[in-house]
Amino acid sequence: MTVRQHDTRTKEGARRRRHARVRRKVIGTPERPRLAVFRSNKHISAQVIDDTAGRTVAAASTMEADLRTGATGNKTAAATVGRLVAERARAAGVSRVVFDRGGFIYHGRVAAVADGAREAGLEF
Repeated sequence: MTVRQHDTRTKEGARRRRHARVRRKVIGTPERPRLAVFRSNKHISAQVIDDTAGRTVAAASTMEADLRTGATGNKTAAATVGRLVAERARAAGVSRVVFDRGGFIYHGRVAAVADGAREAGLEF
């Protein structure tokens, strides 16, 4: 049996369904791009995306070489990713974003990314 994208019989399918529901409302513009977060069991990544142009303005992940040294699946690493993506976004000229939790609960590592990005100067 093939798994459909929004099949709620699996955890990933249910998350994709929640994400689709969020994405109907959250759209990144050039003035205010979307800060999208993805969380796996081992890693976390964040991207600042301009949906109108279809391009990624800035990105950071615990899969990068300099962030892989310590633990990659905890709140400290998530906050580091948030600060790093905010610094890269500000260098690209972005100061305000809309937050896209990616269908994940706004709690723990997802919230740590948001807090880290706010610490580094992003507004949302």
